[in-house]
Amino acid sequence: MDVNPAATPSAHDGRVPGIPATVGRNTPADATANVPPPAPPAGEQIDTGRLGRLLGDPGLAWLVDRVRQRMARGRPLTGSITLSAPDESQCRAADRLLGRAPRAGGSLSVRLDTVDAILRRSGVSPDGLEAAVVTLTGPVTLHAETRNREARAWEEAHAPLATLDAELAHWAERIRGDGLVRRLARTPEAAGPLVEAAVRALRELPVSPPISRATFAACHLSGAHALDEGTPLATLVLSGLRCLTGFPDGAGAQWRRAAWASAGLLKDDLSSTVLALNLRGTPPLDWMADAGEPAVLTLRSLTRGTPVAAVTTTGTVHVCENPAVLSAAADTLGPACPPMVCLQGQPSAAARILLRGLSEQGVDLHYHGDFDWGGVRIATALARSVPWRPWRYTAAHYRAAVARVAETADLTGSPAATPWDPALAVALAERGVRVEEEAVLDDLLTDLGPRDR
Repeated sequence: MDVNPAATPSAHDGRVPGIPATVGRNTPADATANVPPPAPPAGEQIDTGRLGRLLGDPGLAWLVDRVRQRMARGRPLTGSITLSAPDESQCRAADRLLGRAPRAGGSLSVRLDTVDAILRRSGVSPDGLEAAVVTLTGPVTLHAETRNREARAWEEAHAPLATLDAELAHWAERIRGDGLVRRLARTPEAAGPLVEAAVRALRELPVSPPISRATFAACHLSGAHALDEGTPLATLVLSGLRCLTGFPDGAGAQWRRAAWASAGLLKDDLSSTVLALNLRGTPPLDWMADAGEPAVLTLRSLTRGTPVAAVTTTGTVHVCENPAVLSAAADTLGPACPPMVCLQGQPSAAARILLRGLSEQGVDLHYHGDFDWGGVRIATALARSVPWRPWRYTAAHYRAAVARVAETADLTGSPAATPWDPALAVALAERGVRVEEEAVLDDLLTDLGPRDR
């Protein structure tokens, strides 16, 4: 680039006293790099005033910054550094520092050895360039030291994870390595309290009977809103409790509510519901059963009211996944239908409380769900809460349904195990089609009809 000519260097052009006038004028700018600088007088200190005028020029900020970068990396301050496309002020400042006549060019190069020699010889900085930069800009910390210090800080922030029980040890190890805490907290200073609070919450989980998240947070954390949706603490605790309960992967608000509920933490005690048909034990349920109409049971009613008892001569309750099955049973059989429960997807806290209570009374639970990977996972989740027997939910029933159903949809999602009948998972993978409960509704209603009893 072209640089405007400057006046011939003089005693007032900013050149550092003590530097020969030939430097930068008739000799190469780096000639002094090979001349050992004379030792400064004993006890001589940095002349901060002259240093500020000489090296503190705004046009040399780029040079000082580059030197700091080299110092932080532990590299020697030797050789040249180059600035591409410098502006006029940067060129003037470099020429003034080096005591050289203005020169034209597309880039600006400065030898650090030369700058070091100038600073030493002039007495501005007897200890050279490194000492001068520290005086101007403050101490320079080596990157390696910074990394080590930061690593120790993160290690201390993760330390509370080591106090968790063995069942969460794998999760704690994964959390250390996958960077979740770093992404949530950003700094070790913020991560420490976050991890400590998450560990405090996980030690209290799962809870039974279930309670609201707000109540749990008020009792064990900083306040009722500590586990509100979207907070870093809620994200971290949800990750840990899923490991604790084995809740399957998923996404969405409904999935998160179900995941929280798997550890006994609810949005509230009214949102969690379960559908039932012809269960008895309370006046409202008796009235609905006499009418053969489905009832909606809330978690509040199941945990605060009289325990529900299934009045059935067979000691059996049929459990389905989809409300359409329960509705069809009520339409077809009415009060004559044996007791039924509908999960409406993943087992809610209300569903688990109800079915657990029935199972403890000796009721035999028979379950049917959709023949797809989602249905399989729902059945597996239910099995973690209560024992059940398959109700037309085996490989043989699946193959028979596929042969009869006129239109089928492709099976999607990741395969899952079917512990109650390992052959079912194999059959699903082989045939690759899904069969919803509604497609086999006639068979299910037949089982529920009078001949089933």
